[in-house]
Amino acid sequence: MSPDSRAFPRTPVFLGAIFLVWLAVYASGLFRPALLDDADSVHAEAAREMVLRHDWVTLHVNGIRYLEKAPLLYWMMALSFKLFGIHDWSARLPLALGVLALLCAVYFFGRRAFGEAAGFYAALGSGLSFGPYIFTRFLIPDILVGLWLILSLGFFWRTLEEPEPSRFACWGLAAVSALNVLTKGLIGLVFPAAAIGLYLLLTANLRHLSKMRLGSSTLIFLVIAAPWHILAGLRNPDQGNVRGFFWFYFVNEHFLRYLNKRVPRDYGTVPLLLFWGLILVWLFPWTSFLPQALARVRLLGLRQPPGSPADRARLILLLGAFFVVFFFSFSTRQEYYVLPALPALALLIGGWLAEEEASPAGSAYRRWGRISSLVLAAVGLLVCFATVFLAVPSPPVSPSADIADLLHTGPESSEQYALSLGHFLDLNARVMTMFRVPLLLFGLPFFLGSAWNWHFRRRQRPDLGNWSLAGMSVCLLAAVHIALVAFSPVLTSKPLADAVLRVYRPGDIIELYGEYEGGSTLNYYTGRQVRVVNGRNANLWYGSLFPDAPKIFDDTPAFHRLWTGPRGLRTCALRRQARAYQSSGRTMTPPVQRVYFHVCISSPD
Repeated sequence: MSPDSRAFPRTPVFLGAIFLVWLAVYASGLFRPALLDDADSVHAEAAREMVLRHDWVTLHVNGIRYLEKAPLLYWMMALSFKLFGIHDWSARLPLALGVLALLCAVYFFGRRAFGEAAGFYAALGSGLSFGPYIFTRFLIPDILVGLWLILSLGFFWRTLEEPEPSRFACWGLAAVSALNVLTKGLIGLVFPAAAIGLYLLLTANLRHLSKMRLGSSTLIFLVIAAPWHILAGLRNPDQGNVRGFFWFYFVNEHFLRYLNKRVPRDYGTVPLLLFWGLILVWLFPWTSFLPQALARVRLLGLRQPPGSPADRARLILLLGAFFVVFFFSFSTRQEYYVLPALPALALLIGGWLAEEEASPAGSAYRRWGRISSLVLAAVGLLVCFATVFLAVPSPPVSPSADIADLLHTGPESSEQYALSLGHFLDLNARVMTMFRVPLLLFGLPFFLGSAWNWHFRRRQRPDLGNWSLAGMSVCLLAAVHIALVAFSPVLTSKPLADAVLRVYRPGDIIELYGEYEGGSTLNYYTGRQVRVVNGRNANLWYGSLFPDAPKIFDDTPAFHRLWTGPRGLRTCALRRQARAYQSSGRTMTPPVQRVYFHVCISSPD
């Protein structure tokens, strides 16, 4: 039996603990590192230009239409910029608040379905696991998709428990589904609709739809979701041979992307088995209890509705998580696409942990908890040995060494760099000296926390075991943050932007060689439009086709004319990890592998 939440009114204590966890883990990471090249600074730049242009309908990046994304995350960042100014922390604040909202939503769903302890453990599982933390270090909206999805499932479950589905539950479901559409497109509607449809089919309860106020709920959905889409279509119509917003956003970015036929094809895809396996990593360490949690879902006799509110909640949560994974198993996928499924899985795990805690000594719950803890402790021991082996004997490097010089970088065209974490595959033994602190902070607490967890479960104190895992997770995520800060010089052009600003004069032209995304922080941190040499592709390609797009793309002959023309030229800074031209006076030499110059061109002195 789940603990009765009314017997022990611990909600203020649990909410306070959740807030402290958020403060320690998420709010503390708002300020470092600098924004990274690619999605991180591209999305921040879109929000910055939204504020400067006073255009809340059409996104622009580097002055170019950016039609491929839904607007909600950019609205949130733009509002943060207007309230607090344009800073790294104000760009990250909306996602951090989204995490806090997610933890609270998970807690209240779990509290109603399984009891207070279950809601608390589910919130810990959602906030103190690798996936939600790692993929809120970058400005991508997937954690918000998880928030709206878990709220959708919660509202639907509430309609099942009410004698007559209330307006609050039905309209709430419609509203959060609309917000999800404004967050990441049509999947915001597809995910909850598919989970609800599967549930009603499996339980032979399709008649429940007739009770869900579909007419008024549809109106609520359209009032929230439709206006932006209509305005975006009207403001970005077909222009000559260039198709407008409706084709690019719905056909190219939704259907063709799903079929791996989107243009341009500037993205990679994770192998399917790895995509599935990463679910265990992204929910770690709480995935050690996932098999037991899944076993608690009633999968037999599905032609009859599950018998209790908790059973119904487990089934709808499983279906919600399942469909996310199933959907992306047949399309292109990135490592983080599974993120919206994790809160539902965390709720299943939290429900099981609460049942284990409430069960008597010697029960099957306690026995399986000890088995999982023993396996986790064994993994912790291996990880501890591995991190010590990597950290302690690492060869010394010069204090002035550049981390980029130590990496084993692949060809620029390598498919690994199309993945969101691809650059981390460049790590090798030589560079581990720079990661000694995060390695030890990861390995030692991993072993100690997992060992204490096993010890407490052997002593019939699973509650203390769970607290051990929570403390361990805080240390592991702190190690991840320290490692990201250490690795960030490889991933950001902010030092280059700082160097450019020190010598920049009005009228100067900033040239960026290669894809814009490879140095997008240069645009964001200088606040100046940059010209792009041989990089008219990727995210800015389609917007550059519109007749009114600024002419900021140069090919090699155009750049050569600029280089050798009457204007003076100053090379402002050097940055590694890409390609471009070397310079010696006015001589231009071919690109050099993995080293390039960005140049700032000005009028003659």
